[in-house]
Amino acid sequence: MSYDPMLLLEAYRRMRSIREFEERMRREVQAGTVPGFVHLYFGQEAVAVGACMNLRDSDYIGSTHRGHGHCIAKGCDIGEMLLEIYCKQGGLCNGKGGSMHIADLRKGMLGANAIVGGAPPIAVGAALTQKTLGTGGVALAFIGDGASNQGTVAESLNFSAVLKLPMIFMYENNGYSEFTGTGYHLGGADIANRAAAFGMPAEKVDGVDFFAVYDAVGRAVERARRGEGPSAVEAVAMRWYGHFEGDMQKYRESKEVDRLRKTADPLVRFEERVTRDFDISAEELREIDEELTELVEESVAVAKAAPKPIPAALHADVYGSY
Repeated sequence: MSYDPMLLLEAYRRMRSIREFEERMRREVQAGTVPGFVHLYFGQEAVAVGACMNLRDSDYIGSTHRGHGHCIAKGCDIGEMLLEIYCKQGGLCNGKGGSMHIADLRKGMLGANAIVGGAPPIAVGAALTQKTLGTGGVALAFIGDGASNQGTVAESLNFSAVLKLPMIFMYENNGYSEFTGTGYHLGGADIANRAAAFGMPAEKVDGVDFFAVYDAVGRAVERARRGEGPSAVEAVAMRWYGHFEGDMQKYRESKEVDRLRKTADPLVRFEERVTRDFDISAEELREIDEELTELVEESVAVAKAAPKPIPAALHADVYGSY
């Protein structure tokens, strides 16, 4: 497959945006400035970006509790995301959702979801809408390895297969369902094979490799747009940090994260490939790094200084009209 250098630069920008964003969120949570729990996306950047670079704004995604990376990969505004996470006016959900319920329908981002396995039924509904209206659009649900065990996911797989919906089941196998390793909780050991049993194409790829994810999801999206029904992709990419920021991670081997930093960094892997095989220099990537560091710094300052929602807004945004 050929890759446009502009597409690759945008992919790097989104992955680096996620890394910068999450680095700063980690520091802010440790400093006690962020309300509520935050679930960081370190180590999985290539999954969200590789998937979402195949999508349009009019395509839909359903997210998980670990949703910052999905938001950024789908094109959500970082400043508005930070306002939301700090529960301030002007946030993507007017400061009422916070980290675990962040959404942006303008970008087809149907929301992070604190319910394990909650995204697939929502995304399947969106896929049914796309098919019914004949839009040519698709829907994609991000699903963790733990959520792959949920009945909601099995029902969504079957429903989408029976109706041949334009749906992609994007499994993120990051090694742990909260505090439990896949070796214990995952019967059958292979999520992709489970999905294939419902009668759809399914692939298992290296989730640290942007190109592997991008290509696999690209094939799934093309099939969906042609009306050939759903597909599943399992991307394996270990998360670097805890289930939530502050998790002591006593369930992990002590040197595991150090090994991941050295051998399984999606950004390092991507830079090595694009500077070797494409007309992209390390200097171009460093310029992006500097730009994004400044953007996140400025956006955090704005979010901290922004006003909180006023009490009179309590009953607004409760119901939507369609």
